[in-house]
Amino acid sequence: MPGLLLRKSRRFPLITRDTARPQGGGRAAPGSAPATARQWPFLAVVGGVALGLLIVSLDGFRLGTALIGLSLLAGAALRWALPEVGMLAVRSRFTDLLTYGGLGAVILLLSLMVQPDPWIKLPFLQDVVHFTVR
Repeated sequence: MPGLLLRKSRRFPLITRDTARPQGGGRAAPGSAPATARQWPFLAVVGGVALGLLIVSLDGFRLGTALIGLSLLAGAALRWALPEVGMLAVRSRFTDLLTYGGLGAVILLLSLMVQPDPWIKLPFLQDVVHFTVR
């Protein structure tokens, strides 16, 4: 009987005491490096997005939003290429790639289609807007 009482349950605990780190969420540099060097992938993406937002606020909408989209695409590339990316790893690698890459591609595509004088034209989107707005 005593062996049965010491047996651990395979159920999840009612109260969790820790959270698992996302896949690839370790330091991007050794622990002896300064915090900025350990988190350089995250800081590069956030810096690019912040610069894009600054350019948008200074009346450079197309260039700023294109920079935001490119920064997110760079984040997806870093997440895919590097084994450890620090705080850039939020979810699983697949979900991060899908999120950063998808949002970056959509933002970049929309920034290239901004009126007046769009750099690219996609006729099917005009039909979508025509049927959804009316």
